[in-house]
Amino acid sequence: MYKALLLALLTTVAVDQTTPTKPRRIWLDTDIMVGMKDKTPREVDDAVALLMALRHADKVELVGISTVTYVNYGYDVTQKLLNWYNTPKGGKPARPIPVYRGSDTLRDIGRENDATRAMAAALRREKMPILAIGPMTNVATLIKNHPDLIPQIEEVVVCAGRTPGLPFKPGLEKLSVGDYNFEMDPEAFRVLFESGVRVVLSGYECSVYTLFGKTDIDFLNVSKRPGDKWLYEQFRPWQKFNQELFGVDGFVPWDTTPLGYLTHPEYFKYYTDIPVCINTRQSDTDPAQTKPYLEVSYDYKDTKWRAVYAYKTLPGFEEIVLDVLK
Repeated sequence: MYKALLLALLTTVAVDQTTPTKPRRIWLDTDIMVGMKDKTPREVDDAVALLMALRHADKVELVGISTVTYVNYGYDVTQKLLNWYNTPKGGKPARPIPVYRGSDTLRDIGRENDATRAMAAALRREKMPILAIGPMTNVATLIKNHPDLIPQIEEVVVCAGRTPGLPFKPGLEKLSVGDYNFEMDPEAFRVLFESGVRVVLSGYECSVYTLFGKTDIDFLNVSKRPGDKWLYEQFRPWQKFNQELFGVDGFVPWDTTPLGYLTHPEYFKYYTDIPVCINTRQSDTDPAQTKPYLEVSYDYKDTKWRAVYAYKTLPGFEEIVLDVLK
């Protein structure tokens, strides 16, 4: 009996390997700013998410990319990374991925831009999910100006949200940080949830235990691949800056977990159909102020907003993300 079960398992595996599924076509909206010159290093997690999407082209296919916040720099650095890493496979040229500039101010919901026009055109051609790993201004503009296209959006997967009372304190919990993507444009999230689009929230809570330390990226510094040395020169200062702020020499690639929902959903735990609220109270980053919080809880009874909420990353996901760089 055991041999029969083993034979059946091996047969199933063989069938699975010979019948690959088609990659899911998605739109990526990002506030990528890796390498941007400033007083302090800029975050790098959007770049890791982009490389992960390119690496897992068997699972997701990028129909287009739009930038939000610092859109001109985002446009240029995205093109740079695509030139390096959207590389030919199997002898066939990689499909070009168009990039579009979106909202630069995060205060102009409803104002059309190249990104919202391109997203609208793509959605008229086909249904697809939007992976939004920056503020939601572009997505909110799309929804507000093109309500007829709402049924074409399969879901919006977002890097934001928290359970009530969850502090955002990375590393050694020396410092609280905000829910950046939400707090930069809370009104855009209201537009998103009021539209009735299916929303997936995957942010701090399920990402915080995925950490890239110094030894995890050393190989980039000696790699012969074009672009790897440049990435190392952006990643290493970001790790050191994180050590100054949070006490740990490394960084969390936050934006890889919303992408992971699309590429490796089996590595996460989710709350499904969980109520969502925007609640205002004392700020956890500036106690002298109040601020809004995007929160999920089954205790919320007076809201019609619902979401899928990723709250835990399972063992193995960190290795998947590290393999992207290798």
